[in-house]
Amino acid sequence: MLQGQKIVPAWPRYDARVVAEVVNQWAVITIVLSGIALVAGVAFIRRGNREAHMRAMVLASTLATIFLVLYLTRLGLGYEKKYAGPEAWRLPYFALLISHIILAAANLPLALLALWNAWKGLRAAGNLGNIDAPAARPFFDRHRMWVRWTVPVWLYVAVTGWIIYLILGHSGEVIKG
Repeated sequence: MLQGQKIVPAWPRYDARVVAEVVNQWAVITIVLSGIALVAGVAFIRRGNREAHMRAMVLASTLATIFLVLYLTRLGLGYEKKYAGPEAWRLPYFALLISHIILAAANLPLALLALWNAWKGLRAAGNLGNIDAPAARPFFDRHRMWVRWTVPVWLYVAVTGWIIYLILGHSGEVIKG
C-alpha cells in the first residue's frame, strides 16, 4: 500500500436483472395475497361480518397498491418477458393479455370509487353498526353498486394475471432492457 492511499471496500455489483426478478417475485406474492383477501372480504360481507369485511378489503387494496408499485418498479428496471411459446397458443395468449390489460386499467377507478363511497359512508355513519343512518345509506348504496362491477373485474384481473405469470414462466423469455 502506498503512503497516503486509502483502502476502499469493494461493494457488491448491482445487477438490475437480479433485483428485478426479486421485485417480480414480491409483486406476484402481493397480488396473490390481494386476491385471497378480496375473496375473504366477499365471504365476510355475505356472512354479515362488516368489520372483518372492511379489514379484508383494506388489506386487499393495500396489497394491490404494493403490487402496482412493485410491477412498475420492475418495468422501470427494464425487466419484461415476452411470449415465446407455441405459435398455436399465441393468439389465445394475446387475447387473454389484452383483456387483462384493459380490465386492469378499468379496475383502478372502479376500486377507488367503491372505496371512496365506503369511506364516505363510514364517516357519515360514525361506525359500522350505524350504516343505515340516513346520511350514510346513500354512500353504502353507491358502494354496493360499484362493487357489483369491481369485484368480478378485480377477480378476473387477478386470475388472468396469475395465468399470464405462469405462462410466461413456462413459455416466456426476458426482453433485454
